[in-house]
Amino acid sequence: MYRLLRNILFWFSPEWVHYFSMNGLRLLCSIGLKKLIANIHKPKGNTQYSIFNIHFSNRIGLGAGFDKNAKYLRELESLGFGFVEIGTVTPLPQAGNEKPRLFRLPKDKALINRMGFNNDGVKVVAERLKKWNNSSDPIAIGFGVRSRGSEAIDSRLMTKDSRLIIGGNIGKNKSTPNEEAWKDYEICFKELYPYVDYFVVNVSSPNTPGLRELQEKDSLKKILTKLQAINQQQTTSNQKPILLKIAPDLTTEQLDDVIDLALEIKLDGLVATNTTISRSGLLTPDSRLNSFGAGGLSGLPLKQKSTEIVKYISERTKGQIPVIASGGIFTGEDAKEKIAAGASLVQVWTGFIYEGPGIVKQICKSL
Repeated sequence: MYRLLRNILFWFSPEWVHYFSMNGLRLLCSIGLKKLIANIHKPKGNTQYSIFNIHFSNRIGLGAGFDKNAKYLRELESLGFGFVEIGTVTPLPQAGNEKPRLFRLPKDKALINRMGFNNDGVKVVAERLKKWNNSSDPIAIGFGVRSRGSEAIDSRLMTKDSRLIIGGNIGKNKSTPNEEAWKDYEICFKELYPYVDYFVVNVSSPNTPGLRELQEKDSLKKILTKLQAINQQQTTSNQKPILLKIAPDLTTEQLDDVIDLALEIKLDGLVATNTTISRSGLLTPDSRLNSFGAGGLSGLPLKQKSTEIVKYISERTKGQIPVIASGGIFTGEDAKEKIAAGASLVQVWTGFIYEGPGIVKQICKSL
């Protein structure tokens, strides 16, 4: 059924389809079908998993860039995701790059995007998350409450241990020079702190000029140590895990620098990987690729490279640094491959577009 619908939707602009589909799901949830949708898509059996002192209902998350502004958390929760990473969020709102900026490569089961951190700005997103956390809108009969400090939060799910986990992916505004980038990350960290369960520092998107230069060891250390200093001012129970999202295009030396820094400053984890600027081995004709222009490639062509990086991190650190794997995950076998390589959790994005709303349930069947 979804493949037929996908064939129809693929006739239209990818960005338009994204909002059309999510707003359609929002409408269905708002007219009383939320529980039915959740019951259809909820993974069966015991799928729970704990890491970072956080209890996940399952190990399948949605990567950053899909729900940039935390507008569709209820809808994504109803599709069974164990966690959703919102953002990338920047201090000030920004429109992102000119359209069109999202392109499909059906022959490769891939996407190219150059969105450019388009988002509503951290204050708007924080307010939206605050309302989400304080809402009392369970998607099933009975709901649990988890205490975050003195604040009680409605989980909207069946038990207190299975609420949707929210990650906050943070970045810098395009207009902020790299030498002041740490200020942008600090602003976002402080604003989102009460409302997310973990943070991901994004310095690896290829769509903000100069951003990837922040992956160099000295720049990274400045950003991450400042965030950790803020984190350590909180009580131990309220501290939030801080992870770093890395590019698949790093050299071995650059990757070693990242790993060494992560071990040195006791970073909580890594997200491997972001999109790639490589176009090697694609089935899509070069003429079509050239018409799309620059941007980050995601999807099936990234699967092998991202798995190799996950395995390298795991082996080099002897499993000391938890990894969230992202890149080319479409099936349960893809997810098992990432976990076998050393990943603790996995994220889908392009696979969600190609495989449809049942992807979480299907993957969980194999784990």
